[in-house]
Order: sequence, then C-alpha cells, then structure tokens
Amino acid sequence: MAPLDWAVLVVYLVAIVAFGVWAGRGNRRIDDFFLAGRGMRWWAIGLSVMATQISAITFVGTTGQAYTKGMGFLVFYFGLPFAMVVLCVTVVPFFYRARVFTAYEYLEKRFDSRTRTLTSLLFLLSRGLAVGVTLYAPSLVLSVLLDVRESTTILLMAGTTIAYVMYGGNKSVIWTDVVQMAIIWFGIVLCFGAAIVQLPEGYGVREALALAQETGRLRIVDPSPSLTREYTLWGGLVGGFFLMLSYFGCDQSQVQRYLSGSSLTQSRLSLLFNAFLKVPMQFLILLTGVLVFVFYHFHAPPLLWNGAAARQLARQAPAGELAAIEGRFERAHAARRAGAEAYLRTRGEAEAAAYHSAAEEMEAAREDAVALLARTSAEAAPEPRVVRWVREALGIPRAAYNDTNYVFPTYVLGHLPRGLAGLVIAVIFAAAMSTLSGEFNSLATATMIDFYKRFVRPAGGDAHELLVSRLFTGFWGAFACLVALEAGRLGSAIEVVNKFGSYFYGSILGVFALAVLTRRATGRGAFYGLLVGMLAVALVSRFTSVHFLWYNVVGAAAVFVSGLLVSLLAPDHTLRPET
Repeated sequence: MAPLDWAVLVVYLVAIVAFGVWAGRGNRRIDDFFLAGRGMRWWAIGLSVMATQISAITFVGTTGQAYTKGMGFLVFYFGLPFAMVVLCVTVVPFFYRARVFTAYEYLEKRFDSRTRTLTSLLFLLSRGLAVGVTLYAPSLVLSVLLDVRESTTILLMAGTTIAYVMYGGNKSVIWTDVVQMAIIWFGIVLCFGAAIVQLPEGYGVREALALAQETGRLRIVDPSPSLTREYTLWGGLVGGFFLMLSYFGCDQSQVQRYLSGSSLTQSRLSLLFNAFLKVPMQFLILLTGVLVFVFYHFHAPPLLWNGAAARQLARQAPAGELAAIEGRFERAHAARRAGAEAYLRTRGEAEAAAYHSAAEEMEAAREDAVALLARTSAEAAPEPRVVRWVREALGIPRAAYNDTNYVFPTYVLGHLPRGLAGLVIAVIFAAAMSTLSGEFNSLATATMIDFYKRFVRPAGGDAHELLVSRLFTGFWGAFACLVALEAGRLGSAIEVVNKFGSYFYGSILGVFALAVLTRRATGRGAFYGLLVGMLAVALVSRFTSVHFLWYNVVGAAAVFVSGLLVSLLAPDHTLRPET
C-alpha cells in the first residue's frame, strides 16, 4: 500500500479504539457491561445486529464467491426476513420479559439447569471455534496484501478490538458497530461505483450485466428440490430460514444485542430493521463481485490472485515451464477480451462460443499454474491436531489451493486511487472488528452468567463481577487469536463459518422450539432431545452428501420430535410454564 493508504488505516484504528473507550465509559455493574444498561434505541441495536453478522469474510469472501460462481449465494439469505418476523412474535417477548442476560438462562427458567448448561456449552464451543476462523480468514488475506506476517494482522485486528471491548463492554460494542456499519456501507457503495466507473469507454452497466448473464453469474434462483445441490431456492428458504432462526434467536452474540433495548418494541424494531436491509446489502456486495469479474475482462488479471503463492511459484518453478503457462494465459485473456467485445456487439451464438472457449482456456492455464505450484512447493507443514479434529468432525475435506478470498482485495489495491484503497482496507478491518467485538462480549457473557456466577462465585459484588467479566473478554480474545494462529485453510471461509453454525444451531433451535411452542416438553425431554439432535446432525454430516444448510432442519426436527416423545413417555415432573 502507498503511504497515504497506511495513514488512512492507522487513523481508523486509533480513532475506533478511542471512540470505543469513550462510548463505553460509566460501567458500574455487569448489567451495564453486558447489556448497556438495557437502554439502547432500536436503530443503534439494529446496526449492531447487522454489524455482528457481517464479517470481513462476508465482505471479502462473498465478493470473491460472486466473481468465481455468481450470485447464487444470495439465496442463503432468503429465509432471513421471515425468520425476523417469527422471532419478533415468539422468542423476543419471552427473552425480554424474563429479564435474562443470556438466551440459555431462559432455558433453566423453562426446563432445568442441565439443559441450560449443555446448550450454553454448545454455544461456547461452536462460537469460540468460529470466531477463530472469523479472525483468521481476513488476517490471512490482509497479511498477503500488506506484505506483513500473518501473526501481525491477527494480533493487530484482535488486539485493537479487545482493547475497547474489555473496557466498555456492550456499550462500546454497539456504538462502535454503528460507526463501523456506516464505514462498511460507504465502502460497499464506493466499490460498487468504482467497478462501474472503471469499465472501458463505451461499456456501461447494461453491457456488464449482459456479459455476466451470458456467463451465468447473474443466476440467483435454482429451483431444484435436491438436498445435495448448493444454494438452491428451497435450501435458502427452508434451510436458511432455520439457520437464521437459530442464529438470531438462539445465538448469544445476537440475542445480547436486542436484550439491550430500552423496551420490547425497540428490540423488535431492531430485528425488523435487519429484515428490510440485509438482503439488499448482500445483493449489492455480490453484484460488486460480478462487476469486478466483468472488469477483469478488459484489464489483465493475475495468474494467481494470492500474491504470496505467485511469488513462491516464480521462485520455485522451472522458468521455461512457468513462462509457457504465463504466455498461454495472456493469449487466452486477449482472446477472451476480443470474444467478449464481439459478443457485446452482436449477441450472436458464434461469438458467445468463441468467448467461452477462450474463457475455458484461461481457466485451464490457471489450473496448470496451480498444479505446478503444488508440484514444486516444499512439503506442506503438518496439520495441527485440533484443526484436523474440527475439520473431520464437520466433514470438511482438507482443501486444495483456493484464492477466492484474494480476488476483491487485489482489485482494491491494484485499481482504486491511493487513499481510497486504504479506506476499503479499513472497511475490511471494520467488518472484522465489528463481528469480533460482539463475539468476545457474548462469549464472556455466557461464561460469566451461565458458569462462573452459578458454579464459582454466585455473589461476588459489582466490582469483582465487573473485573472478572473483563478478564473473560480478554480470555476469549486470546483464545480466538490462538485458533487463528493455528488454523489451516479449511476451504471457502464464508462456507466454513456457516458450516460451523449449521452443525450446532439447528439442535439449539430445537430446544428453544420445545420451550416456546409446547407446554408438554420437560427438562428431561429437552436435554435428551438436544443430544439426539447433535447425533442426528453428526450422522447426516458424516454419511450423506446433504448440503449443510439442511443440517439446521435436521437438528431442529430431531430435537423437537425426540424431546417431545421423551417428555410424553418418560415424564420427569419438571414441567414448567412458559416464562
């Protein structure tokens, strides 16, 4: 990056930490630290909910996915508006009226202590691992682009976030999220406009969309009823609906945001705010990735998007063999550009065929380069045991070379004016930090409320509890750094994080469904139903090719059905009314 870009990034980091500390002043009790004194307005909560959900993986990985695969990923969010409406009618009133700190605290009021403990433990396990990947993925990309050590970006991103969250708690999280969402929205609009403005003279949005349509990049809806195909309409509407119900209704990182509302109405409005804005925002991010795809028809793309891999290939590969692949790639790109221009003039089938032939030749050359990189690289470092266990448990194959996440940042640094490039890199930091801050705070909340205050020191006093809460925040920040530093490439970052969630969320949703939807469910039924649900998801993940979005349906259904059966067939006399 140029000095001006570095200056913009440094100013952002210093300013956001200072603002977070200022916004978080005045905490006296854990009610202030974890729930911002239950006095926040709907628009601030809504922006914080959105900021916690949108990570740097969303900003970087989604644009890269649109570049390589098109806009089909949008169906992932089709169930979100419906989920928000259902949550506003069901669990939000229960949580708010119960005056709980955590979503899992409500389960003890409704069922028993062991159901609360197990559910909270599953949250800590799933979210603790996922936040490490959330930190690792953008740090890896930024380390390559900024030409610094991977550990440097991990510690810089996590350290600045920990600094203000440890001090200010949820007030710092929410108010910095408001600022960061403004920066993120500005960055999205900026990149979208830049991708249009930088198209060659004579080519506008109409031509760009025509070319994207020809390549299938604009296809969103796949009506296939298949459970194994990725991102189908029904997978998004049904599987996505269950995932969003689970994430926004049962995940403490989201529940904690709207529990901070000054009234039930404010909490509901914050979710409806996301119901209206989230899908359009994702559409704009994906469309930006598609426009970048069109942009690189008229500007030379790199052979490999990952600059570190490209430099390694240049050092290790036989010069003649690499030069032959590069020459082949450049000729194919020239032919693809000529084919694209011819197709846009005539829209004829012959021109389209010539275009596709050149595009296939480009991809073949790129695949040869990847194969050459694999052949000439030194033996890969052994995979950490914890990473291997997590990957195998989730059914994720050890990924081959994948540089999807480098596409968009490479475009930003290579083709945006100085200063603006630094601003977009700051947007990536903002997206990462807004997610990390909410995760660190919610993990500390669940640890403090669901475990420490129950099993270690129930009445420690305000000063002691505030100190321990800050220490738990620092612990989870350090844990995320440890996971990030040890993580290997698990595949597409955006898919890995959502697969983590899908493995756990459906079963947790099933427990809350038992609590809210039926008066017959008992503590015994909820506890054993949760175990059955986790087992069902594990079996489906291990022995079938069902797409991960459907894990949420499997887990929720298994918990609800088995939990209700156990409650009816083996009552434990812990039946409690809904709170």
